[in-house]
Amino acid sequence: MKFVEYADSEMLAIDLANVLVGELGAVLRHQDRALLVVPGGSTPGPIFDSLCAANLDWGRVDVLLSDERWRPEEHVRSNTRLIRERLLVGRAAAANLLPLYMKDRTPAEAAPQLAGRIAGHLPISVMLLGMGADMHTASLFPRAPGLEAALDPQAAILVPVEMPDAPEPRISLSAAVLNGAMSKHIVITGMAKRRAIEAARGLHPLEAPVAAILSDATVHWAEG
Repeated sequence: MKFVEYADSEMLAIDLANVLVGELGAVLRHQDRALLVVPGGSTPGPIFDSLCAANLDWGRVDVLLSDERWRPEEHVRSNTRLIRERLLVGRAAAANLLPLYMKDRTPAEAAPQLAGRIAGHLPISVMLLGMGADMHTASLFPRAPGLEAALDPQAAILVPVEMPDAPEPRISLSAAVLNGAMSKHIVITGMAKRRAIEAARGLHPLEAPVAAILSDATVHWAEG
């Protein structure tokens, strides 16, 4: 794991966006298309604001969420809504979004068909993930039902996630797909998350799911 510290979150957003653009551009110089995986949540928003304006051949970029809350795109909790509003705008509007939601299906019912649309685009070219203070990443939560299966190297591309007391079910890329990314970045802010990711290095992925993808990852951190 490589750890990069920034003076503040604004500098983090600008510099990390530049890193992602550089890596995507390098992929597109050697391949017809590139697959960019991004997280939902509030932390990546400023990164998306810089990324969407980049001078990149976005028409050759496929964008995929690392995970999705099982809500229609117009719902306030939809991660797809976030990236449509903050990433797939400006120049980046030309990118191709790979969906992670199907109306009138459960995550378990939809997973095989959604995975079929993703399979031909793998492996991930460039990946940006977040992490919670509980050391979850994507929708892989500590001690969650089904986590052991999601961490299995032979797991399917997509795994349904049911969390007790959660507002909705979720769907997530499995650890094997995430860990297979050619370039892996994790963005975190605040001291609590810095302590958490340092602790995760010595824990089993069942306790700290982010540990499953830390090998060769670059962690980008600012205090706030």
